[in-house]
Amino acid sequence: MGRRHGWKLFTPIAALLAAMALLTLAGCSNTGDPGGSASASSLVVGASLEPTGLDITTTDGAGGPQALLYNVYETLVKINGVGNLVGLLATDWTVSPDGTTYTFSLQPHATFANGDPITAQAVVDSLNHIRTNPSTTATIKAQLAIVTDAVATSRSTVQVTLRHRSHFWLYNMAGPAGIVIDPKGFSTLGTATAGSGPYVFKAWNKGDSVTLARNTNYWGNEAHFGSVTFKYFADPNAMTTAMKAGDINIISDLTTPSALGQFSDTSKYTVVKGTSNGEVVMGFNHDSAPLKKLKVRQAIIYAVDRKALLDSVWGGQGTLIGSMVPPTDPYYENLAGYYPYDPAKAKELLKEAGYGKGLTLSMPVPNLSYATASAQFVAAQLKQVGITVKVQQQDFSTWISQVFQKGDYDLTVVNHVEPKDIVKWADKNYYWHYDNPEFNLLIAEADQAPTDAEFISYMKQAAEILTTDAAGDFLFLFPHIAICDSSISGITANEVTSSFDLTTLASRNN
Repeated sequence: MGRRHGWKLFTPIAALLAAMALLTLAGCSNTGDPGGSASASSLVVGASLEPTGLDITTTDGAGGPQALLYNVYETLVKINGVGNLVGLLATDWTVSPDGTTYTFSLQPHATFANGDPITAQAVVDSLNHIRTNPSTTATIKAQLAIVTDAVATSRSTVQVTLRHRSHFWLYNMAGPAGIVIDPKGFSTLGTATAGSGPYVFKAWNKGDSVTLARNTNYWGNEAHFGSVTFKYFADPNAMTTAMKAGDINIISDLTTPSALGQFSDTSKYTVVKGTSNGEVVMGFNHDSAPLKKLKVRQAIIYAVDRKALLDSVWGGQGTLIGSMVPPTDPYYENLAGYYPYDPAKAKELLKEAGYGKGLTLSMPVPNLSYATASAQFVAAQLKQVGITVKVQQQDFSTWISQVFQKGDYDLTVVNHVEPKDIVKWADKNYYWHYDNPEFNLLIAEADQAPTDAEFISYMKQAAEILTTDAAGDFLFLFPHIAICDSSISGITANEVTSSFDLTTLASRNN
């Protein structure tokens, strides 16, 4: 069938991330006396973003995949802790010489949570369901539009045909677009899950928590915990308090870096630091009349001191990036200095754009600490150059409806955590409404490039266009900082997917 396919990062980056992951796995098992320790039967994970729905193929937002991806729903391939694709429900796969036909061999003993075997036909039915369901999110529909056919060539072999070679497709299949759903559960995915992972959905106490239970029919290694509860906190300080009180065992992503000092006692806590894919973007609505003008967008970027913002909002934790590419991608270039902080230049550009007497912009943001703090910082700095920003704090579901779906905004701030999400700038219907033909062409050429070197070259050019065209203000790359009590081992340092992967975790009390 051609060469065996497997994406890998460049060796120096992969080696660095692998080392970080190994240090984390070793460091999270502490022999000191625990604070609030996880029991052999339960685990409580503090998180900030509640799901917007149980069907992660028809609802937007990162909260659903955080709890369900790889834990309840599995994929043919997954992205591991150092950013490489590895088999999950597929033992291996091959790619035809022209890059258009993928053949996956399935795990021979894999089953859904109800005990039914995962056959090639079930995988095909699942993929076709997601492709054709009218309720599938626009993002996932776009990711699967390249698929022309999927067939079961045997009971354990799936063949998928693409319209053209793609450097992105298999990575997309490691996310919500590629989950394998039990066909018997298609009609009830909004109220019950139908996956094959080590956990099953148990309960959703809306506004508070989602609880998973051990899948007693799991085909692989048994889950370490009888139940896992994702406990949601709108107030990050309340999450910190809950961790100190022993009410939760893990802070999945610390959103108050100033609180790090409270967890310095290594006999009780382990602090895990790594990188992420999370680009914190000040999004511009390119359908907004003022923001159609390049000089207005450039003025906004010149007016914001991103280094000071990072220091003020996130305690200096994180990385300045300058475009929609994290340093862990092979096409990364440091573009953070392209628009240096220059309020005088910002005022000059606003005057040239016809807004010398002032400009008022709306800025609805989700009620998440990094977003609200960043918005207030930005509003204060833009005021100094003559731009009045009306900040509106919203719960995440309202933000999804108003900003993400309806495009009713001028500016906003949100953390984009999906791998390779630079491609979303090529979709003019995405909530930024950015439409640059040169960028779109480069993304298409990169995706279909015959060699990795050509792919990287095209992607670097595309990333530079986003920067020079002031498509958005790329404020910083989100760090991954997790806190676990000393009974927990196995937290992965690097957050390179939207999943909080429970399969690596264990308790020394088990």
